[in-house]
Amino acid sequence: MQTTQHVLFERSEMKDRHLVRKKIREHIADKAKLPILIFPEGTCINNTSVMMFKKGSFEVGGTIHPVAIKYDPRFGDAFWNSTKYSMMTYVFNVMTSWAIVCNVWYLPPMVKKEEEDAVHFANRVKAAIAARGGMSVLPWDGGLKRKKVKESFKEEQQKKYCQIV
Repeated sequence: MQTTQHVLFERSEMKDRHLVRKKIREHIADKAKLPILIFPEGTCINNTSVMMFKKGSFEVGGTIHPVAIKYDPRFGDAFWNSTKYSMMTYVFNVMTSWAIVCNVWYLPPMVKKEEEDAVHFANRVKAAIAARGGMSVLPWDGGLKRKKVKESFKEEQQKKYCQIV
């Protein structure tokens, strides 16, 4: 990674976030450089949904070239359920699978609208990716795989459910 132009950072460090934002802006401004590949979900899930995007990728400006990727599990499943399988079991399953097949769709470039903030822009890109991949849109991030759900979020969902009923 050191021989290429990777931008590494520690997500929990606020100063790293500012440095990454600066490096990305500089990279975008230099038209001689290749586009940056960003995975704004910050994690992988089970191929059925698109989770909340981290807004930092959408704050720096520039053109976004969305790509929808959906794995076909018929020959081998690329998804690692870390609560169910150890890393060694996962690696064994991948290495002994017939093939890892995925569909890749390159969507039209998208640019942030003037009246749009980073969160709305991220949600618009996420919706386009989900629609093309035939996946549902989730309003929460991948941290829920590893953390307990906040009580305030549960209460909010319960209130919405009560309004429906």
